[in-house]
Amino acid sequence: MRIIKTRPRPKVSLPLTALIDIVFLLLIYFLLTSSFVQRQGLELELPRAVSGTVVRAPFTIQVRRDGEIWFEGQKTGGPELVNLLREKLSSAEEKRVLIEADRRAPLSAVVSAMDAARLAGAKSLSLVTEKPPGP
Repeated sequence: MRIIKTRPRPKVSLPLTALIDIVFLLLIYFLLTSSFVQRQGLELELPRAVSGTVVRAPFTIQVRRDGEIWFEGQKTGGPELVNLLREKLSSAEEKRVLIEADRRAPLSAVVSAMDAARLAGAKSLSLVTEKPPGP
C-alpha cells in the first residue's frame, strides 16, 4: 500500500478591513457629491395627471391660486414678463419654459403666462403636474 502525503491547503482570506475602508470612502463621496432637489418658491397645489413625463427646463413661470404670475421669485405679469423672459431666453441654449400652475388658478392667468412665454421666444412649453397617489 502506498501512502500519499498531502500538503495542507493554504488558507485564503480577504482583507476585509481594506474593503470596508473603500466602501466607506465611496459612501462618503456619493453623499457629498449628490444633490437633493428641493423645490423653492410658492406654495402650489399642482394638478394631477397619470400620463405625465419628466421634463427639465431652465425657466419656470408659477401661477398662484389667485391668478398672480411669478417668475424667478418676483411677482410679474403682462409686458414685464415678456421682457424678462425674452432677456433670459436670448442667452439660453434651451428655449424651454415650465409653467407651474395651481390647480385652482384661473385659466386666463395660465393662458396669459403661456402667451407671454411664446411671445418671448420659447420653443417649448410644458405644464407641471404631479402623479396621483396610488399603486
